[in-house]
Amino acid sequence: MGKFELMALPYAPDALEPVISKETIAFHHGKHLAGYVNNLNGLLEGSGFEEATLEEIVCKAEGGMLNNAGQIMNHELYFAQFSGNPKSAPTGQLAEAIAREFGSFEAFKEEFQKKGATLFGSGWVWLSADKDGKLVITQEPNAANPIQKGLKPLLTFDVWEHAYYLDYQNRRPDHLAALWQIVNWEVIEERYSK
Repeated sequence: MGKFELMALPYAPDALEPVISKETIAFHHGKHLAGYVNNLNGLLEGSGFEEATLEEIVCKAEGGMLNNAGQIMNHELYFAQFSGNPKSAPTGQLAEAIAREFGSFEAFKEEFQKKGATLFGSGWVWLSADKDGKLVITQEPNAANPIQKGLKPLLTFDVWEHAYYLDYQNRRPDHLAALWQIVNWEVIEERYSK
């Protein structure tokens, strides 16, 4: 068994339907993420990263090792942030920060979706906090993660086609708009307050 393991989902495979189908979960978690875990474990020996954490690998590695580690980190944050029965909007400090940085929760959602829809090719759109707690939305290509820029990742939407193609075909904006229904804001608030 390798050093890194496939994360267990915090919900049943069909819990996010109809926003994300259990077929998409089976491929996205059971095949894509599992593949990244297997690949990274296969690359570790003799790499100098045998004892490194996922974060250390993402911040220091290059090439295939970075790509697989980045995709594991991104997908773990992604899958952990959803729920079949979530709180529909942020509260507390995070809600205040969103209102301060973006004007309103609706304006934030609009900008986040737009950044996700306009990211060319494959990648991720992120809401992150800087060291002072200021919120920023970034587009990260391929397997990149905001921690590489010194940011704390809070929320992400995966815009690789494998994340939505079975359910939405080429309608990436529709997929992004639907994801708000399953975001578990308690998880995002917890990430922000750490």
